[in-house]
Amino acid sequence: MSGQDRIAAVCVALAARLGVPVADLHPLPDTGLAHDHVRIGDTGTLARVPKQSQLGLAAAENLDYQAACFARASASGHVPHLHEKLSPDDGLPMGALIVDLIDGKPLALPGDLAAMAECLAAIHALPLPESNQRAPLKDPVDPMADTFMEIMTQAAYIAAADLHPDAESQIREELQAAGATLARKARPPRTLIAFDAHPGNYLMTSDGPAEGGAILVDLEKARYGAAAFDLAHATLYTSTTWDVDSHAVLDRAQVADFHQVWLDTVPGDLAAATEPWLLPLRRMMWLWSVTWCAKWQVESRQSAETVAAGNTSTENWSAELSEDALVAHVAGRVDDYLDPETITRVRADWHDATQSPGPAASIQSARAG
Repeated sequence: MSGQDRIAAVCVALAARLGVPVADLHPLPDTGLAHDHVRIGDTGTLARVPKQSQLGLAAAENLDYQAACFARASASGHVPHLHEKLSPDDGLPMGALIVDLIDGKPLALPGDLAAMAECLAAIHALPLPESNQRAPLKDPVDPMADTFMEIMTQAAYIAAADLHPDAESQIREELQAAGATLARKARPPRTLIAFDAHPGNYLMTSDGPAEGGAILVDLEKARYGAAAFDLAHATLYTSTTWDVDSHAVLDRAQVADFHQVWLDTVPGDLAAATEPWLLPLRRMMWLWSVTWCAKWQVESRQSAETVAAGNTSTENWSAELSEDALVAHVAGRVDDYLDPETITRVRADWHDATQSPGPAASIQSARAG
């Protein structure tokens, strides 16, 4: 089925479920690998229709998880409001969520860095629920170890990803460094985090949920973990150059300024406990991103049916699920991120920071022991 045929079928199914004419449904451009987005007439709402589950969850479980992501973060005032959950059925095999349509513009970096930091700070500063109130969101005993296990699972694709030998060597060096970080007894504080905080997932508004500022519109992978993962994902090269509309290459001073806004905005105890982890978890988040790239490199080549046949869940990175232009864009980004010269430049963030007190040190040197 072509991309146009698939989205047309989505609109027919949505119209039947919502009781509105198909003509009132307006698909947005295909800009994400995991969802279709459909504007619902002039209601001020949007249908988020999963193509797959990035967490590898079954359809109903995935929808419940995403609904909980929006519900948990709503108290921050920096996410869309959840209106309705459409359970999976034959027409919508993965179901859909109806959320606020945010009238905003993509981030313009570096100018909107402070707004992005304030948005994340509002989410991270939310009170931590009691442990028995955190489900269905992920709440691992050791969030850092859990992330490392995700990295290692993705790293299994490296051998089949046809990487340049230097790129593979550098990634494997970072895997060893991540293992050494994990061996430390200390751990960062636990908060609600997005775990998908790259700049393409925000819109800048003049009003709305936050009465102006940055709104985080994609929350499907939220969990309880380390805020430093979000701060890294918001500012790493592999994130700031992912989305065409918010594309930017940040320098170290700009990243340091972003960190400072966040540190000045969250409660003092959270800032003090997180600051030593900014650099080590930046390294680990980058490693998560590049190993995901290796995974996508392998799985995107396969048909949707082939990937699905090998899964016990609904995670599916086949290129067949997205428009050709989007797939070509992602392929270009992945090629760049896995290029050995790009990897060397990105790694300089932390290698230079730990070897000299120069500008790189402003990203924050590791002090967690």
